[in-house]
This record gives sequence, C-alpha cells and structure tokens, in this order.
Amino acid sequence: MKFYNKNIGNYGEDLSVKYLSNLGYKILNRNFRCKLGEIDIISMLESDNRICFTEVKSRYNSLYGFPFEAITYRKIKRIKAAAKFYIMVNNLKNLDFRFDVIEVVFNNSNDSYCLNLIENAF
Repeated sequence: MKFYNKNIGNYGEDLSVKYLSNLGYKILNRNFRCKLGEIDIISMLESDNRICFTEVKSRYNSLYGFPFEAITYRKIKRIKAAAKFYIMVNNLKNLDFRFDVIEVVFNNSNDSYCLNLIENAF
C-alpha cells in the first residue's frame, strides 16, 4: 500500500491513537487547533490523572534522521502555547501534564512500521 506525505501523517496519527488507547490512555482530543498552534493528540493517562500532549511524527524511513529530530524549537513553542490555552479553556489547571512524541517509521513498502513513544520529550 503506497502512501503520500499527508496520508502517511494521518495514518501515523491513527496508529498512535490506537497504540495509546491500548496502553490505557483516554483520548480527549485529536488535532486540537487554536490561533497559537496545533496539538496532534491530547490524552489522559488515567492511572495517574495526567494530561498528555502528544506530537506525532511519521516518516517513510530513518535515512534522513529520526522523526523526533524534525521537531523545531518554534514547533515546541507553538505546542506549549496551544497546550496552555487548552488547559485554561478546559479548566484543567489542577492536573499534571507532560509533552510526548510518538515516532512512526514505515518500511519502504509501508507494509510494516515501528512506533516509538517518547515520554516527557520536551
């Protein structure tokens, strides 16, 4: 099955949501957008009542570096600003939170993939 850049990103996010759900995370929001930025997945780890803001990065392979390395300082600032806004509008100030990254690397034929969750990535 061949994917193109936008499709591979969407598929990577779908796989990430399924992965997090299987680990016991409750998915609160996907592709949250505000004027400050965007967050791919917002979830809650129910075992410790923590909000997780997750950036998903998908790649065809790791020849040009790992997906995590493509997250710029500017992107991190925008994710943090959007998270602060989300916390404020949803009155979640009393909960702990963290910023995670999920890397999804597909093999050349897109038939298989490797998924890596990096907790507290930034």
